[in-house]
Amino acid sequence: MAQLYFYYSAMNAGKSTTLLQSAFNYQERGMQPLLFTAAIDNRYGVGKISSRIGLEADAHLYDNQTSLFEHVATILAQEKVDCLLIDESQFLTKQQVLELTDVVDKLRIPVLCYGLRTDFRGELFEGSQYLLAWADKLVELKTVCHCGRKASRVIRQDSEGNAIADGDQVVIGGNERYVSVCRRHYKQMLGLL
Repeated sequence: MAQLYFYYSAMNAGKSTTLLQSAFNYQERGMQPLLFTAAIDNRYGVGKISSRIGLEADAHLYDNQTSLFEHVATILAQEKVDCLLIDESQFLTKQQVLELTDVVDKLRIPVLCYGLRTDFRGELFEGSQYLLAWADKLVELKTVCHCGRKASRVIRQDSEGNAIADGDQVVIGGNERYVSVCRRHYKQMLGLL
């Protein structure tokens, strides 16, 4: 039975690695996964899903104008699709998450989404909000703060390593810009504790 899954975490928990492992598992069994990633994040190349440990795969791109249901239905008319794997799913729109429920319910294709739950202000991304609300299965992938506690927040840093409290929700970056921390260190770094 097809279901909508949301695998979420703070940064550096291995979301892309887990996605790529899932794709490999499907392929190893002779099945055909369909991979998507956000066009806005091209740090590792256009149309690539890459993990920090060196794994990568080609992927279809989506932006906030992409009709994921139509895209998947078009591909399905030409070839077999056994599952849909979506990286950077925090960048999905409400409409796209709704379309993913239709991929599951109408096309009967499992959809596995991987993304951040919250931004550097501790607020939900739009895609994450609706995945948390509508997914059949929620799975938290864990990473750790420098103190050893579970990291549940992300700090955005300036070029000198100072925590930033305000700004655009989406600023693409990696370890040079963001650090995952526990709630206590999040508050401490922002001067709230």
